Amino acid sequence: MKVIASTLRKGNVVDKDGKLYVILTAENIHPGKGTPVTQLDMRRISDGVKVSERYRTTEQVERAFVEDREHTFLYSDGEGFHFMNPETYEQLAVPEDVVGSSAPYLQEGMAVMLSQHNGVPLTIELPQRVTLEIVETEPAMKGQTASSSYKPAILSNGVRTSVPPHVATGTRVVILTADGSYVERAKD
Repeated sequence: MKVIASTLRKGNVVDKDGKLYVILTAENIHPGKGTPVTQLDMRRISDGVKVSERYRTTEQVERAFVEDREHTFLYSDGEGFHFMNPETYEQLAVPEDVVGSSAPYLQEGMAVMLSQHNGVPLTIELPQRVTLEIVETEPAMKGQTASSSYKPAILSNGVRTSVPPHVATGTRVVILTADGSYVERAKD
């Protein structure tokens, strides 16, 4: 199915010269002079090669049919990350390069959106927010209010982030999965 280049987003799959590419980033650039363009950074699914392409925003691009289905994360091992379809109970092993930077945020039983093309997993979409515990950070200073200064912290999944000064070790916090940034204290 042909679509206009400017409508493509991260995670979409395009068919270029008979090969499938998953879009890693899509940016619409509107220069002061000249025609607007869409800059796409893509990964070829067959061999993982990364490609950067520019299209005029009105240019037509062939979009591949991809099936998006909810799966539940079970566990990870040497074969990759294992997910289960909650409707059919069918299990699926997803390679590490497909999961990519999302790996530390996967939690047992987490529902994710898995995109597949002809049964081959292409992309994974995690929930926007996850709740994690702070395992290491500087102690809270007495009288220090929640100002705009942040201090470094290490989360229970090993990821480093920055938190407000009033957040102490052992506190459960909500984190954005897109960039690992602090949102708020968990309300549980």
